[in-house]
Amino acid sequence: MTNQKTAMMYGLGTVLLWSTVATAFKLALADLAPVQMLLVACASSVLVMGGILLLQKRWHLVFSLGKRQYIQSFGMGLINPCLYYFLLFGAFDRLPAQEAQPLNYTWALVLAYLSVPFLGHRLRSLDIVAGLVCYAGVVVIATRGAVTTLSFSDPLGVSLAIGSTLVWASYWIIATRDTRDPVVGLFLNFLFGLPVIALICWWTEGLSMPATGSIAAAVYVGTFEMGIAFVLWSYAMKKAENTSRVSNLIFISPFLSLVFIYLILGERILSSTYIGLVLIMAGLWLQQKKVKARERVLINGD
Repeated sequence: MTNQKTAMMYGLGTVLLWSTVATAFKLALADLAPVQMLLVACASSVLVMGGILLLQKRWHLVFSLGKRQYIQSFGMGLINPCLYYFLLFGAFDRLPAQEAQPLNYTWALVLAYLSVPFLGHRLRSLDIVAGLVCYAGVVVIATRGAVTTLSFSDPLGVSLAIGSTLVWASYWIIATRDTRDPVVGLFLNFLFGLPVIALICWWTEGLSMPATGSIAAAVYVGTFEMGIAFVLWSYAMKKAENTSRVSNLIFISPFLSLVFIYLILGERILSSTYIGLVLIMAGLWLQQKKVKARERVLINGD
């Protein structure tokens, strides 16, 4: 099997896992508060990523970092998982999955905009067009089609979803200067973030949780969305001979996710969700098209 085919298989596996997590979020939040779900998911993710490092015989890398890198791990852990997932789970707690999930995908566009002041990237006309198209989709979904009245279904839920995209994009901008091994870095971020989450959970909601399927769903989120999916995607990017073909797979995920949301959660998918999602994906496609053009220029040396 060629490296590209292997990369596509890893990519498809990742997309399949990403497609299930919106449903898992809602199942977990049925009986758990967002911070309780975050505690269970984060603990599960730490165990999974620690197990992966052990199986790969890379556990020694956890202890090979400098003092500043451990301090960095704590700081990044406050951003991800603490702040990012608290906002994201808060959004899913207030909004239907079909609304919260597409809004979260706009983080890629936010990343492009934040890269202008923080990474020195140029803002081009295509970025502006992509933003207008993408956020037109956000308005359609957030208002459930009542665009002319701008009557948002849940302003706080929408704000949490949009806020999570800002935090996630900021995290990846900071991560551009991260020299740690990706899996080791994520493991340490979650490990250092876990006590903070546990303390907040104890202070606000308490550590006593109902023994229901919500616990299993939270474990699933930590195991697959926070752990295995990240590792699979990293492998896909490393193996890929053409990263653009692999990255295009992410456009499958939100539409496949709607299938799980409909079949498992029983949500009636609104026409506004389809229209808004198509607009968001179109905006992201336009933005990614600009990135591909830049890559071709770099490769050809023009």
